[in-house]
Amino acid sequence: MSFTTISVIGLGYIGLPTAAAFASRQKQVIGVDINQHAVDTINRGEIHIVEPALGNVVKMAVEGGFLRATTTPVEADAYLIAVPTPFKGDHDPDMAYVEAAAKSIAPVLKKGALVILESTSPVGATEQMAGWLAGMRPDLTFPQQAGEQADVNIAYCPERVLPGQVMVELIKNDRVIGGMTPVCSARASALYKIFLEGECVVTNSRTAEMCKLTENSFRDVNIAFANELSLICAEQGINVWELIRLANRHPRVNILQPGPGVGGHCIAVDPWFIVAQNPQQARLIRTAREVNDGKPHWVVDQVKAAVADCLAATDKRASEVKIACFGLAFKPNIDDLRESPAMGIAQSIARWHSGETLV
Repeated sequence: MSFTTISVIGLGYIGLPTAAAFASRQKQVIGVDINQHAVDTINRGEIHIVEPALGNVVKMAVEGGFLRATTTPVEADAYLIAVPTPFKGDHDPDMAYVEAAAKSIAPVLKKGALVILESTSPVGATEQMAGWLAGMRPDLTFPQQAGEQADVNIAYCPERVLPGQVMVELIKNDRVIGGMTPVCSARASALYKIFLEGECVVTNSRTAEMCKLTENSFRDVNIAFANELSLICAEQGINVWELIRLANRHPRVNILQPGPGVGGHCIAVDPWFIVAQNPQQARLIRTAREVNDGKPHWVVDQVKAAVADCLAATDKRASEVKIACFGLAFKPNIDDLRESPAMGIAQSIARWHSGETLV
């Protein structure tokens, strides 16, 4: 079955670029989002997020009649779910958005449809989504029931793009394709090849889910090492930047740069999904999260110490000291503040400092 009509559920930082990429290949794309403002903005040929090059692609796709947005799912040949998957207060994954998205498309599913979950999810989420769909559509068969003979194919295909470079990496990067069956994987690969120039690497859905979590956990652990080094060096009176520069002269050492913490909806969130499912085994991953989550508090303490030094060296009062915070997003040239350590640092400073806090 060819893919004439493609529906993307969730028109945020990943969903809208994905919808635009398909539409740029002159496929009929229906974007679905519960945010009426986002829907209206897109239908005017404009965008509600900041992402270089995206605006022009959306404008041309809408004007060409290949992309439209709505708040209600409609019948399509393929559905891609790209909704948020935050964690709860106890760091357990919150699958409510995925469940709501799956149940919203269930009434309009038809035989031969393909459903792809792109949202970063815990292992087993794709199978769980298939269960929700099967529960609402007993007239159709799904991979967990009929294997390769299923009426509806289901796969997990995580994104791996850099904010600020999404429209390049979405097309150039390889994609991991995790179907619930080989047929599911083959159909998902065929869908992405509509715009993808990178390679489609096929596996099963559980491995694909774990792959995305592993990629970001690996990065989080490496960042935590650099951040922990900065804490140690501060205690020892050592310049951490010089230390890392010297250590990296070793041919097999590549220490990252320390910072104020870890931000974004991927690296700061995904490791907790592994920890939640494997609390006894994921000790290093948990510790890395704790190190990185603790770094903003250390930064605030450093600012407090700097203010105290300023007051001791001058005749100023605390209310006369201005503190400037440069940058709030976790990456350059984006407007995404999710999990940004800089935001928490600025808010904390504003709460305790009696003078001006400039952001």
